Amino acid sequence: MTSLQQTLIEQLGEQCVSFDAGVLDAHAGDWSDAEKRRPQLVLMPRTPEEVAEALGVLSTLRQKVVVQGGLTGLAGGATPQAGEVAMSLARMNAIEEFDGVGGTITVQAGLALEQLQTHVEAEGWFFPLDLGARGSCQIGGNAATNAGGNRVVRFGVMRELILGMEVALADGTVLTMMNKVTKNTTGIDLKQLFIGSEGILGVITRLVLKLEPKPTVANTALCALGSFEAATRLLKELRRRLPALSSFELMWDDFMGAAMEIGALKAPFAKRSPVYVIVETLGASEESERRALEEVLEFALDHDIVEDVIVAQSLDHSRQLWAYRETVGELLGRLKPHAAFDVGLPMIAMDRFVTSVKKTLTSRFPAQTHLFFGHLGDGNLHLLSGPYADPAAMHEVEQLVYEAVQAAGGCISAEHGIGVVKQEFLHLSRSPQETDLMRKLKALLDPCGILNGGRVVGEPLAEPGLKLN
Repeated sequence: MTSLQQTLIEQLGEQCVSFDAGVLDAHAGDWSDAEKRRPQLVLMPRTPEEVAEALGVLSTLRQKVVVQGGLTGLAGGATPQAGEVAMSLARMNAIEEFDGVGGTITVQAGLALEQLQTHVEAEGWFFPLDLGARGSCQIGGNAATNAGGNRVVRFGVMRELILGMEVALADGTVLTMMNKVTKNTTGIDLKQLFIGSEGILGVITRLVLKLEPKPTVANTALCALGSFEAATRLLKELRRRLPALSSFELMWDDFMGAAMEIGALKAPFAKRSPVYVIVETLGASEESERRALEEVLEFALDHDIVEDVIVAQSLDHSRQLWAYRETVGELLGRLKPHAAFDVGLPMIAMDRFVTSVKKTLTSRFPAQTHLFFGHLGDGNLHLLSGPYADPAAMHEVEQLVYEAVQAAGGCISAEHGIGVVKQEFLHLSRSPQETDLMRKLKALLDPCGILNGGRVVGEPLAEPGLKLN
């Protein structure tokens, strides 16, 4: 047993420390392509208090730690780096308080998203964030990456769903900001520092989340359109006439073709179209909301906005329509090693971006597949390109795409974060002044540089750029 292991066991107890080979292997990396590496050991706190205690010990020892949630991240932020120990929040999965009057819930950070959804829906409420990794991803990780998903067009990103928060700082200090009201103008909203910061400033331990009344009816439609411009017109019309609009998922024809092939799915329409959109509404009145959706789609057909449309006739039919969009996981596996992009673009620039980048990639890498899809309502575009046997070629693709994103006035990461995978390209989205301030905040809150070091903005400053006193 090493001195580090012995010290941590003495301070935290055997139940919170593991160096079992199987446990180390299970915590060697997230879903990204970042190189897997066993941590020295895994800390498994069971309460927020144990998280703070563990951080206090690690800070005293100057021991670096990577914080891990459900390990579903795609930017390498939870993959251990050399010399790090891992801190898993999986045991911290308690639902502490449910307010069925005000529509809030207080949970620990290790609670899986799907568990939260199931719990509140049984009580007649609804937590609108939804991701493909819902069964594994944890609420604390959703907050740390400011997760988005398919319903942002109506409910916003994770930031909009958080009322309060508790954070354990690197020195073991507990920062309690467990606000439970929507209106609170009592000074700087400090929780915003930690939402989307990917764990480099502190460890989120508890959250107060805002709920919505549970919708009882979902209506789904798949639309074929002649152009991207038509898709933007459809989105505007739907937003204007359908308050219940919750999803607007965009797929270019190449993506649809690949989805049909890999998922063994039938062509939804008699002829192919340049662009497809999945529309979904969530509400309480099946008859009126379905009629409202059909009316706006009839309007779109009559005014040549939409070429063809299928409205789901049942829950199973809805799942069949969503299946085209949800083949992404299989496509990721098929195209490995791949370059996968999650970028944000102004809607006005998205069509030009796709046309230009697709032309360049097809010319430069004709043997590879290049697929475009995304969440048009929030400007989030995904691009999947691969496979690439040569890492240098993949890096060239990344450079090409991210520079095009910068030229279009977009951002290199819309919902997956920076981690280690995108760190070298951060300068294309954030100015030197912004990254300098981020490093100063890091140095202020984590002067020993133990928390998720080397991620997002790189290594911390040698000396804090700001002083506490």
